[in-house]
Amino acid sequence: MDASSSAHAPAVDTTGDEALMQAFCTGDAAAFETLVARHQRGVYNFLLRSVRQQPRAEELLQEVFLRVVRAKERYTPSAKFTTWLYSIARNLCVDESRRAKFRRHQSLDAPRKGSDGDAGSAMISTIPSNEVPTDEAAEAPTIRRRLKEAVAKLPVEQREVFLLRQVSGLSFREISETVEIPENTVKSRMRYALEKLRSELGDLHHAAPEGGAS
Repeated sequence: MDASSSAHAPAVDTTGDEALMQAFCTGDAAAFETLVARHQRGVYNFLLRSVRQQPRAEELLQEVFLRVVRAKERYTPSAKFTTWLYSIARNLCVDESRRAKFRRHQSLDAPRKGSDGDAGSAMISTIPSNEVPTDEAAEAPTIRRRLKEAVAKLPVEQREVFLLRQVSGLSFREISETVEIPENTVKSRMRYALEKLRSELGDLHHAAPEGGAS
């Protein structure tokens, strides 16, 4: 590639999130726009699958970034920006869930006692990733619907770990920091979530496409 063609190639901002946030704190509005562009899709997907209402998820997405703006004066890079951002999103989902409980007598989101053991990651590794079809792998509308219904039935503490891991792509350590629980507990909740989904969707295992995204 010659110099002239390189000059016309679109620039990719590889600045770290924390540096961008610090730049925004000093008045760089473009840095904030980069953060929004970089994370809004992942945060929105997490919110949508948490509240299961598109208009409300869109409202909460706006609120997440509004809170980022409001907090810029006191922001300190003591944790990863992603962890901090998803902590804001999670807290909004928790508040939303509490309000919803006042509007109904029964909830599928009620936490189940004794759902967390102290099992580590060993059993997680024994559950093949293709046992639970993801949105991308589930081409048929029926499979997508069944998957959403199964995820909705998970206890809230398991569902949020599953969504943060599978939808938003956070590491177990990042989820641990976001939810403020030990990493082993995160792995345990993920294991239970996968087991419940595998049981719920057992008849769909052979319906999912072979292979899947790498």
